[in-house]
Amino acid sequence: MARTINPLIEQQEPSGIRKIFNRTLQTPGAINLTIGQPDFDTPEHIKAAGIEAIKNNHTAYTSNPGLPELREEVAAFFREKYNVHYNPSDEILITTGASEAIDVTFRTILEPGDEVILPAPIYVAYEPLIQLAGGVPVFVDTSKTGFKATVEALAAAVTDKTKAVLFNYPSNPTGVTYSPEEIAELAAWAETQDFFVITDEIYSENVFGGTHASMAAYGTMRDRTIVVHGLSKSHSMTGWRVGFLLAPAWLTLEFQKVHMFNVVCATTISQYAAIEALRHGRNDSDMMNAAYIERRDYVYDRLVDMGLEVIKPNGAFYIFPKIPQGFTSSEQFAFEMLDEAGVAVVPGSAFTKYGEGYMRISYAYSMDVLKEGLDRMEKFIKLKSKQLV
Repeated sequence: MARTINPLIEQQEPSGIRKIFNRTLQTPGAINLTIGQPDFDTPEHIKAAGIEAIKNNHTAYTSNPGLPELREEVAAFFREKYNVHYNPSDEILITTGASEAIDVTFRTILEPGDEVILPAPIYVAYEPLIQLAGGVPVFVDTSKTGFKATVEALAAAVTDKTKAVLFNYPSNPTGVTYSPEEIAELAAWAETQDFFVITDEIYSENVFGGTHASMAAYGTMRDRTIVVHGLSKSHSMTGWRVGFLLAPAWLTLEFQKVHMFNVVCATTISQYAAIEALRHGRNDSDMMNAAYIERRDYVYDRLVDMGLEVIKPNGAFYIFPKIPQGFTSSEQFAFEMLDEAGVAVVPGSAFTKYGEGYMRISYAYSMDVLKEGLDRMEKFIKLKSKQLV
């Protein structure tokens, strides 16, 4: 049989996160600090709402854009939390997690050769999804500016093929986020441009100090901004797969076409659970954030004591220190530390070439796990530093 596989699929490499994660599963006794999976259970009242939906036989399809009640709750959430106003009837799409929202966005707006500017290092999924939609990722290095994009750097990357600029904040993998003043500056520049702005704000409820600002709330940005959101991180609902896609009505109508032919609708049971999360669980993330702050401070202090260069994150649950000197690559460091010390982190190179020389540590783990993992890391680094002298 002649080869009929799409060459764009063949060209894609597996996620660098999963590469190290899968190796971890084959390493007995390894401490795994790789995955961005909250270690908290989904709050009981949300689980109860899901169970009640099953008991009440709410197991059929919903309308393609999602339950009207859920879209109303999403609209209220963004209005009250971030001062962004969306019409629940035609400007909000409920998706199968934020991942589907991102995929739908790229498949809708991109034509072959269109460019998407990505401040890097950045989450692993954007690049392949852009390429699979026929687009071209264009990376802007933020490693010299505190892992934040500047207007000057973004402007230098714009061409006549630029279709969108994407901001992921708080950031995966760095944990860095933008202040309202910084978002205002970026928005003022974007208003003068002729492209979409995509904001992946899935970690907006995991901000430690200060407030999260949605770019869609500034000036006329709402008319050109595509907002990706969901409940996976804020409410520890990763497996429920509920995402939100918010955009002007004319664009949301086009999004629905991709969505309806792909998944029809998000899981009905999960949508009912999401209604409960937004209606009665607005503050569910407060308890989780208190734990994340304690863990972040502990991990940051330990890394500094090890002599590693690191920026203290102010959101999400990741930290992105530089690897020690003496290693040829972040992948070499990560795999040697896993094999020799039994502790797994993600090589920075998983987050584009601009993450090379760094590692991502997830602190979405208990303090006991973090302590053991960092103890092993410290011993490994000390041993290697002696061998490299």
